[in-house]
Amino acid sequence: MNSISARIPSLSGLIVFVAIGLLIIVSVMSSWYTIDEKERGVVLRNGAFVSVAEPGLGFKVPWIDSVKIISVQNQTTTYKNVQAYSRDQQTASMSISVSWHVSPDDVERVYKQFGSEGALVERLISRQVGTQAERVFGGYTAVRAVQERGQLGLDYAKAFTEAISGPVVIDSVQLENIDFSDAYERSIEERMKAEVAVKTREQDLARERVNAEIAVTQAQAAADSSLARARAEAEATRLRGEAEADAIKARADALKANQALVELTKAERWDGKLPTTVLPNSAVPFIDAYVSGRN
Repeated sequence: MNSISARIPSLSGLIVFVAIGLLIIVSVMSSWYTIDEKERGVVLRNGAFVSVAEPGLGFKVPWIDSVKIISVQNQTTTYKNVQAYSRDQQTASMSISVSWHVSPDDVERVYKQFGSEGALVERLISRQVGTQAERVFGGYTAVRAVQERGQLGLDYAKAFTEAISGPVVIDSVQLENIDFSDAYERSIEERMKAEVAVKTREQDLARERVNAEIAVTQAQAAADSSLARARAEAEATRLRGEAEADAIKARADALKANQALVELTKAERWDGKLPTTVLPNSAVPFIDAYVSGRN
């Protein structure tokens, strides 16, 4: 009995020793922390802000200090089925994605104002998604929203970014999709087809008009060319006629001035044959000329 009683204090001391050892081990293990490069740590002492921990290994007072992690890398939050009305009262469901990040310089402010990234998104970003969608989309008709989708996205991104005032950086805003009712989308499709058909017809008419003008120009050019050729030929004919007339006149004048030249011309043209038939009382050609020449 005495031996058993003697062992009890020893067992209790062992338990206490083990407990103290475990407490020391846990304390040592909880006295250090690591921060990733894409994060920052908010060091708290009994819940009060102490400092912002940079990436790497850090130490804290066990059981008193704690570290809250705040990410500083880019994150994307997507919002589905954001409802808005167009200027002509057509309802649309949109998908919007917002890329954002917390600047390392704003980590303290984020923690003090929001406590966490989730609260920041909920209170600062999410509230503006629907508000700006209603404001910007409400300035567009449904048809214009479809036709000018790119400009609508730019207007929305600009309005959303300007509306955010807080410790967050908006990297980009994307208006990913716009859905109208099936019936209205069909009506838009038909309207756009009709507009395309009208534009196509206008282009065809313009092309036909240009082709017609080209044909008229070519025909006028051909006519002008033909007229120019005709005038040139007429002028050439006139000049040839005048030249021939002048030559004939000059020859006639020469013959008239010299009768012997006339007889010489006749002699040059005679082939040496006498006529087979001679009329009574008529002279034989060229014999008469010869006799006259002798006299």
